[in-house]
Amino acid sequence: MIVLNARHLKRLMTNTIGYNHDGRAHLGVAKETPAGRMTRKTPRADWNVLSVPRLGGLHHRYNLAA
Repeated sequence: MIVLNARHLKRLMTNTIGYNHDGRAHLGVAKETPAGRMTRKTPRADWNVLSVPRLGGLHHRYNLAA
């Protein structure tokens, strides 16, 4: 990534830290997140799954549609 200015750097760092705490699994905490992500059910074929882009689309989180 190319950092444009101090404000841009702060936004990138905030997004990265949030992703690392809320969305990324860590081996040190039994493949959970430090923030304690809730376990999701395995989707069935008739359920809709939504893709939520993280870190500008570099990663995605998948949620079941309500």
